[in-house]
Amino acid sequence: MKHTFVTLDEVKEIAKTYPTPFHLYDEKGIRDNARRVCEAFAWNPGFREYFAVKATPNPFLMEILREEGCGFDCSSMTELQLAQAVGASGEEIMFSSNDTPPEEFRKAAELGGIINLDDITHIDIAERELGQLPETMSCRFNPGGVYQLSNGIMDNPGDSKYGMTEEQIFEAFRILKKKGVKHFGIHAFLVSNTVGNDYYPTLAATLFSLAVRLKEKTGAHIAFINLSGGVGIPYRPEAEGADIVKIGAGVHEAYDRILGANGMNDVRIFTEMGRFMMGPYGCLVTKAINEKHIYKEYIGVDACAANLMRPAMYGAYHHITVLGKENDACSREYDIVGSLCENNDKFAVDRKLPEIRMGDYLVIHDTGAHGFSMGYNYNGRLWSAELLKKEDGSVKLIRRAQEPKDYFATFDCFPVYEKLVQ
Repeated sequence: MKHTFVTLDEVKEIAKTYPTPFHLYDEKGIRDNARRVCEAFAWNPGFREYFAVKATPNPFLMEILREEGCGFDCSSMTELQLAQAVGASGEEIMFSSNDTPPEEFRKAAELGGIINLDDITHIDIAERELGQLPETMSCRFNPGGVYQLSNGIMDNPGDSKYGMTEEQIFEAFRILKKKGVKHFGIHAFLVSNTVGNDYYPTLAATLFSLAVRLKEKTGAHIAFINLSGGVGIPYRPEAEGADIVKIGAGVHEAYDRILGANGMNDVRIFTEMGRFMMGPYGCLVTKAINEKHIYKEYIGVDACAANLMRPAMYGAYHHITVLGKENDACSREYDIVGSLCENNDKFAVDRKLPEIRMGDYLVIHDTGAHGFSMGYNYNGRLWSAELLKKEDGSVKLIRRAQEPKDYFATFDCFPVYEKLVQ
């Protein structure tokens, strides 16, 4: 059973000011989790978590994470601007993009951020844009083939568009060193949303061994190794989540065994988690507004895939709680659907739930990452508000709901634009 961080009475009170649907985030949960991550890697004095901004690009939430010692992993101009807006600069920013517009290299360099190159051809592009390359740079590695862990979870880096081959990363280090780069990082993202504890330690061993070879063959100073993201969360209530303490210990063991044994005890460890940092600490709150009885039983809610697209896009599971009925028997079977003119606009299919009546509030769990951020305006549906439940229990608006005038704002070239925004 999954527990909510908001009660029915609290939602009823919130809805008086902020109508459903809305995304709600839990400040206490976010802070506690960030501290657990930092403690799990405290054995490495230079450790830093670079929160993946794409997961939840909201400056209020980013400020919370920065207060807890996190930096920001950015992959676009606007994400760099968000990091800048909350006061981040220098090595608080990691710029990891692909198919990168040249001006984004310039913006990252202006902020003093660490540039993580996705491809060997980006060396020349960055140099042309910047004139002089920074003294610290990173390269993304792709080992190719199939990456399999002891628990059977695997992905296929050979089919991924990200990163350099081993031959290319050696050549890239040699070129960068000749061009004045003095401190190097290695980065890789190979597996997504793993809830076991062996992905980071296994990836760490791969990258630590690569680091030793790179130092021996190129003479490069390896300043940091970035394990990127990939640590997942248990979306289903019966699933067991990753244990960040065991993960940190596993990376520590590989560090001592490989880097420590080769005199590389100064290498810093970085991570770039999004889902693990934020996913469980956000939810989508929606209300039952329609019911339909045909070949199946349907409950229509006031949210839709424009508010949370993962179920429609991936068939992803998100647990649902009917507030006030947490202890009721799940005696009914429903499809929980939204209003888009698409048949995949379903938050749940054949889901066992308590009986739902019109006006009931539903909490869709684990939307704190890749929830609001993947929203869109199909069918003219407008983005919802984002709210923060503070540690003291009060609720703060951290993004207002979109209005029609926002949707029409970019039609200012239309002859009768004024009529649209009236």
